Amino acid sequence: MKMTEHLLRQAWRRTAAGSDLLDDAMLPPIGTSRHQYAQHVGDTGGLFLVLDEDGTVRGHHGPHLEIFATRDLDQALYFVAEEAVRGLAEHIVARTPGQGPVADLVAGQAGMLDRIDPAWGSRFRGGGTDGAPTARPCGRDPLERFAWISGTWREQDPYTNLAFFRGEGVGAEQIALLHGADPGQVAAGTRLSDLRAMEGSGDIEWESCCFGQAGDWAFMMYHETPPGVRTDGTALSRLGVTETVRLSATAAKAIYTFDYTRDGRRVDDDWGVLELIWYKRGRAPYHRGGQLDFLNRAVRRAELDHPELTDEFALYFHALETALGLQLPRRDIEEGTVAAAQWVRGGV
Repeated sequence: MKMTEHLLRQAWRRTAAGSDLLDDAMLPPIGTSRHQYAQHVGDTGGLFLVLDEDGTVRGHHGPHLEIFATRDLDQALYFVAEEAVRGLAEHIVARTPGQGPVADLVAGQAGMLDRIDPAWGSRFRGGGTDGAPTARPCGRDPLERFAWISGTWREQDPYTNLAFFRGEGVGAEQIALLHGADPGQVAAGTRLSDLRAMEGSGDIEWESCCFGQAGDWAFMMYHETPPGVRTDGTALSRLGVTETVRLSATAAKAIYTFDYTRDGRRVDDDWGVLELIWYKRGRAPYHRGGQLDFLNRAVRRAELDHPELTDEFALYFHALETALGLQLPRRDIEEGTVAAAQWVRGGV
């Protein structure tokens, strides 16, 4: 049956009538174009539904950010209910004496969706749209392997860029040399502490990188690569790199980005380089059912496992660890024993 505005409104009315949590007013405004967002929603950043002529329902947060598209009536109703209970959970948690502002937000959303429809509660806990079972709890310290760095990294400490490279036979030294690391220092096994101890080193991190291997990934950390150095997909593929993850922090502008490529293609649902500032606890950060839906599931698992993590960057980084296996050696980086090198232009 083709989706129409009348059908959607009637279905929502029946859903709301069978629940003590929902009402008719919770159905977001409906239009025929994303360009009508400001007209219907204003500056609140709320959900707006765009109904295409073919019956596709598209959900928008803002005039340019499409977060789902579906022709399935139950799925459309679920997405609307998910948004509605998020607002309810925020209201309740913020006014619960003795509780932090986000302590039980996600669990509260799951419980409310259970009350509306147990299948919706299960779907929410899974984090995706395909009915996949909820992932198993990680069962470990969420800050142990990668998320530990999220706090200082937001202030560009120790470096602005965190880059990861994966592929058969890919080595961290090769990656560092490709990016412009001094070959002599790479061959000599120079450490970050060695660079810092050099006479007149000053802010040595701005003229250098550190690198290593952690799990399946080679990693690099740096502020800026030397001018003229080519590190595009072609150069990386020659080394056997099939996947890259790049995270960057611009503290002064509060801009933090995530860029994931696989087999030479950016994985982004045509969103471009992704700003982490879009992520809000209890709301899937990426297009539902899209190329990054696996990260939506990992984020939801992290939220449910670790309500004690009030830092959303730490939660997000933990999700990257569980979904992609990213790691960084904390002791080596903090103690300066991680491999490092100046850029060739800096000399020694």
